Amino acid sequence: MTKQVDVAILGGGTGGYIAAIAAAQAGHQVVVVERDRLGGTCLHRGCIPSKALLRSAEVYAQARESERFGIHMEGITYNFERVQSRKQEIVDQLHRGVQYLMKKHHIEVIYGNGRVMGPSIFSPQSGSVAVELEEGESVTIVPKYLIIATGSRPRILPGLEPDGNAVATSDEALEWSSLPQSVAIVGGGVIGVEWASLLVDFGVDVTVIEAGPRLLPTEDKEVSKEMERLLKKRGVRIHTNTTVGHDGVLKADDCVQLLLNKKDEPISLTVERVLVSVGRQANVEHIGLENTNVRIENGFIKVNEWMQTQEPHIYAIGDCIGGLQLAHAASAEGLAAVKHFSGEFQSPLSEHTIPKCIYSRPEAASIGMTEEQAREAGLDVVTGKIPFKAIGKAIVQGETDGFVKVVINSLTQDLVGVHIVGPHATELIGEASLAQLLDASPWELGQVIHAHPSLSEIMSEAMLAAENKSLVM
Repeated sequence: MTKQVDVAILGGGTGGYIAAIAAAQAGHQVVVVERDRLGGTCLHRGCIPSKALLRSAEVYAQARESERFGIHMEGITYNFERVQSRKQEIVDQLHRGVQYLMKKHHIEVIYGNGRVMGPSIFSPQSGSVAVELEEGESVTIVPKYLIIATGSRPRILPGLEPDGNAVATSDEALEWSSLPQSVAIVGGGVIGVEWASLLVDFGVDVTVIEAGPRLLPTEDKEVSKEMERLLKKRGVRIHTNTTVGHDGVLKADDCVQLLLNKKDEPISLTVERVLVSVGRQANVEHIGLENTNVRIENGFIKVNEWMQTQEPHIYAIGDCIGGLQLAHAASAEGLAAVKHFSGEFQSPLSEHTIPKCIYSRPEAASIGMTEEQAREAGLDVVTGKIPFKAIGKAIVQGETDGFVKVVINSLTQDLVGVHIVGPHATELIGEASLAQLLDASPWELGQVIHAHPSLSEIMSEAMLAAENKSLVM
C-alpha cells in the first residue's frame, strides 16, 4: 500500500508530535510514523517520569524537615511502589493527551519501524518511508517533506552495559521496583545530578563519579561549584577528575565493585547498583539514511539553521541532530522546520534563546552564555549576582541557598546570559527567556515591578547589581 501525503514525520516524540500539530495547523496532510509510543523518550523514559520521581523525593524531604517550620510529624516513611504507580499514572494521562491531539488535528499515526528510501517508482527523490507493520505487512509513505525525529538513547560505557540488575542507565532506573541502599552514579552532568538529588532525598547512599574537573561542565562555573557544595552538604560523595578503570568493574550477586582512577590514585568503591549517565547518542542507525544524501557528523544528523539536511526536502530535529538535547529544543526545532517548508518568515533558531533546566534540589537553570564563554568569545562583560538569602520570600520559604547571576555585555548593554541555582530556578528562567526573545536590556529588566514578597524579585535585583544599584545588597 502506498500513501501520498504532504508531510511525514519519522518519530512521534516531543519534537515529532509538536511538528505534526504545527504542520496540520498550517494545512498540511500529516502522517507520523512511530515504532513505540507517542511522546517518545521525554514522556516515557525521560523528562516526565524522572520529574515525577523527583517531586515525590522532594515532598518526602520536606516532610522530614517540617520541624523547622513548627510542624511536628512522626513516623514519616515512603511507599516506593506508590511512588512508581503515581509516576506511571502521570505518564499515562499525558500519553492519552497526545493521542487526543493527534485525533483532534486529523493526524494519522502509523505504528511500525520506518525506513527512509531512495528514489523509486513511487518518487523521483529520496525521502519516502517504508513502514514495517506489526502484522507483517508494510506501507510506503510518499511525502513532499520528511522530518526525521528519531531521538536518542543513553550512551553506554564498555564494561558498564546495563544488565537489568546491578548496572542501569536512566531508562532502567526509572523502572526500579525498589531502591538500593547504595548507588554509584557515573557521570556528573544534568542527568547524574538529578538522580543524585532524587536518590539522596530517599535516603540512598550516593557517590557521583565525574571524569571532568567539576559537576555540570556545561553550566557556569559558579553554578557548578554551588551545586556541588549543596549536594555534598546533603551527603552525596563526589569524585571529580575520576574515571572508572576499563577493567575496573567486578559484579557479585549483591554488589558491584568499581576500581576508580583519581589523579593516578586507585580507589576501590563497592555499591549495590551503578547508574550510568554519560550522555546520549542519536538514533540514526537502521533508518535508511544511507539511501539519501543526508550527512552524519560526529554521530548526529547535520542540518542548517532551518533544520534542513543536505536534501532540501528532508529535515531533522531533536536529539538526533545533537546540540541541546532537550524536549523544548526539539519542539522549537520542529516548529522552525514546519515554518520553513510552509514559507513562513522566521529568524534562525539560536541555542542562546533556549533555556536549560536541572530539576534537582535546589534547581538550576540558565540561558545564553556563561561568563567564561562570553570572555572566550572576546566580549567585555560585567556580572551581577544576588543570593536568595537577600530575598524575603526565599527566607519565608526556608530556601535561601543559591543565587541569580547575570552576564552583560558592557559595551552594548545586551543581556548575554542568566544563570540560576536555587528555589524554583526552572520557573524563574522563563523571565530571562522572554527577555532574550524581546531583546530586552538589563536596564529594562531592572525596572520591572515584581510583586513583594516573591522569588521573582531576584531577577530585577540581579540586573541592578550589575550596575551596583541593587536595593537589597
